Amino acid sequence: MKNIEKPKLTALLEIMGSDPSQRILHFTKEDNTLTQMLHIYCQKEAYEFQINCIHSHSFDAIQKNYASCDLTKAIQFTLERPRYMIQGKVYNFIFVTLDNSEINQKEFLKKCHQIIHNGGHIILFLDKSEKASHTQWIQTLEESYYVATSVIDDLFENYDVVISKKMHGWGDK
Repeated sequence: MKNIEKPKLTALLEIMGSDPSQRILHFTKEDNTLTQMLHIYCQKEAYEFQINCIHSHSFDAIQKNYASCDLTKAIQFTLERPRYMIQGKVYNFIFVTLDNSEINQKEFLKKCHQIIHNGGHIILFLDKSEKASHTQWIQTLEESYYVATSVIDDLFENYDVVISKKMHGWGDK
């Protein structure tokens, strides 16, 4: 993940509010600014935070960095898993900072749909240089039963942020 502006990221994280007992999930390939800021935010608010690291070479560092924190858990994760559900947990917010080339959009969103709390959000950080993929992501979100999709294209220098919501009772199981 390219450099991301911390003050602007802080403003984005305010969308999570301060509701009790939230769970946050981050799909990533490395420990980056977003991971660190999500960790700090979750510690402050006493939220559960899970980091699904898809690269084994980064996992050891991530696990070491957050090992002393009860509310933060790092998992070495593969996107090819048949299901993403672990211990029956569902998440209020899922952050995704993976490269487009690492994701089969339709499969990924289908598996994420099962682990997002009704009314929960998926937040994708998409590289501004790959504008063509943005339209594809939005279309795939709609096809995968996510609604109220919006794009924030003026917050970060290198990223557009796509936010979409899972609605209660939508989608096939």
